[in-house]
Amino acid sequence: MTASATSTARLLIVGPQGSGKGTQGVRIAAAYDIPVVSTGDIFRANIKEGTPLGKQVTAILDAGDLVSDELTGALVRDRLSQPDAASGFLLDGYPRNAAQVSDLDGFLGEQGAALDAVILLDVPREESIARLTLRATEQGRTDDTPEAIAHRLDIYEAQTAPILDAYGARGIVDTIDGVGSLDEITERIFAALALRGLVRTAAV
Repeated sequence: MTASATSTARLLIVGPQGSGKGTQGVRIAAAYDIPVVSTGDIFRANIKEGTPLGKQVTAILDAGDLVSDELTGALVRDRLSQPDAASGFLLDGYPRNAAQVSDLDGFLGEQGAALDAVILLDVPREESIARLTLRATEQGRTDDTPEAIAHRLDIYEAQTAPILDAYGARGIVDTIDGVGSLDEITERIFAALALRGLVRTAAV
């Protein structure tokens, strides 16, 4: 595989809480020299900088409401339009539903682009619960009860299934066994992406 195989890596990482998605995302981004584009980070950055979009988000959150698909899409499009995302990105937390998938398709389509791969970190439910319970104990978090953890996993499963159906129909979902050491899981991801012609620009 040569470096000329591709000059971009437009990726989405998906996985339940406790799957190690955040840790693996950082490793993938470093290896392909692309930014991690997380909706949570985007919200916080715009709020901190006091941008017009950030002020809209602040008003919505202060009212106890959820940020709409339309506003979330606008924030993501703004972030993906920045120079560091020109050669690719790793999306985390977006899209979350069919409407957001359609919105992202439209934005990328205007650039003659599309997602190259969707990385699904596959972790058994009982493994996710065990990891989150351990993390809650280590961090002294009393709100992470088994019931609360199970509820969050229910929401993830309900929201994610339609997205995976949509991208699976395009043949771009790589299901990665998310059980093992960090290095083992990272290598599984790199191997799957290499089969798609996506070439790392740096070692991690």
